[in-house]
Amino acid sequence: MVLMTPVMIMGDESAALRLDDVHRTYGTGPEAVRALRGVDVAFARGGFTAVMGPSGSGKSTLLQCAAGLDRPDRGRVVLDGTDLSGLGENQLTVLRREKLGFVFQAFNLVGSLTAEQNVGLPLRLAGRRPDRAEIHQALAAVGLAERARHLPSQLSGGQQQRVAVARALITRPKMLFADEPTGALDSTSSRDVLTLLRDLVDRDGQSTVMVTHDPVAASYADRVLFLADGTVVGDLERPSAQQIAERMTALETAA
Repeated sequence: MVLMTPVMIMGDESAALRLDDVHRTYGTGPEAVRALRGVDVAFARGGFTAVMGPSGSGKSTLLQCAAGLDRPDRGRVVLDGTDLSGLGENQLTVLRREKLGFVFQAFNLVGSLTAEQNVGLPLRLAGRRPDRAEIHQALAAVGLAERARHLPSQLSGGQQQRVAVARALITRPKMLFADEPTGALDSTSSRDVLTLLRDLVDRDGQSTVMVTHDPVAASYADRVLFLADGTVVGDLERPSAQQIAERMTALETAA
């Protein structure tokens, strides 16, 4: 099998990620669903962006295309200077493993592994022997250094999500994607996880994109991007939860 050479794109170095005229349609004919319709957006390096929109607006598809989990029908995605359309499937797998971190609503921890073993799992999958000091540092960064030997069943939901964040960060990703990371948490745990994500941006410059339906969660971001019918329809810089809720209400009313 011939692997394509990654294409480096010169441009705005302040952008960790760009989507240029991205289109994605599922199905054909009258049943076709146009999930993305010419999305043009850049995500700042070291920034925290929340993506919001009504159900079916294209939020999940945008994240999947941005992360190389799905390929656009047209347009390009440029991550850390690399055009993803120039990569084969094997290269995309390596890129996701080395440059991206993922946090999902379902914590996706392995129940039979301790917190430290779960955190070290991406390194083992990459063929690297996890360094205990490195794993301890990752757990300490999320406030769980003392829980390293605990199984997921011995941790609260919020603690499990923080383990998931530590696991996502162990490879030092260029971009962290969070898909409804507080959707399964109570308000206190949600606040703890969102504060952690905010601190990672402020302290470590971790570029982060978060899909959420919660205006309170989105208010932790530097910028909130709004989608409707597969297109970007606006954004807000450092808005309050009330401002976000008002914008969402207007979009849902217009839908």
